[in-house]
Amino acid sequence: MTSDLVLHTTFCLTSAMIRVLKFRLVSALLLLLPAIAGGVTKPHVITFGKWTTVPWSPNAAAADDKPLTLKVRPLLVDARVKEFTLGAAHDVTDRLFVVRRAFRINDSLPQEPASVPHWQWQPGGWLLVDRTTGHISPLNLPEFDAFYSAASWYRDYAAYCGVSEDGKKVYAVVAQISRRKPIVKWLIAEVKAEADTPQRQIPDSACKVPDWQRSPARVTFEATSTKRTYVIRGHSVDLATSEEEDEEAAK
Repeated sequence: MTSDLVLHTTFCLTSAMIRVLKFRLVSALLLLLPAIAGGVTKPHVITFGKWTTVPWSPNAAAADDKPLTLKVRPLLVDARVKEFTLGAAHDVTDRLFVVRRAFRINDSLPQEPASVPHWQWQPGGWLLVDRTTGHISPLNLPEFDAFYSAASWYRDYAAYCGVSEDGKKVYAVVAQISRRKPIVKWLIAEVKAEADTPQRQIPDSACKVPDWQRSPARVTFEATSTKRTYVIRGHSVDLATSEEEDEEAAK
């Protein structure tokens, strides 16, 4: 009789302990679920919307000048508009791509009614987009001018003609996404401040769009009567000789 009582008591205690352990295990799992869920990367869907033609009035244009036009399209992340863009996107890797931004700025004067903002479209700089995380970040391209510069991309290099802050110097620039300083910065020309010619009011007019070639990677800048080719090797760069340029032209 005593032994049966002891066995019954032991069984009851064991069952109670098992129930307690199960409760603690379930509680621990419930506490861990949010952390596990938060650690899983949610895939993002990045797409472009339809093209739209919008009017563009450059800051330097006179009030009676006919507006130019821009073709813009929205950049959507998970079906939500994050930015507006213009031009073609460039795939840097299978994960990253760059695209140029377009934006609207409020052009209303202080004395005009604030309830009716006067929005104007403007071309902007370049954006770096991560397809995996959906993160969009602006690229700081040295001396890049939103009006005068036209960038040509190859791999993670951007080649363009940049303009100094005072607008008096034009540079041939090669910038790399991973570096703050340009790997090429060559003074092409100096512009007189009083030379406000029609040419200076033309978009992307700093110089011709640079031309890229591979094997080895090299880029050619051409402005007025000046022409130079740079050979790109990682973070370093060499100026191609006239003999090398003649050999490439003969191929």
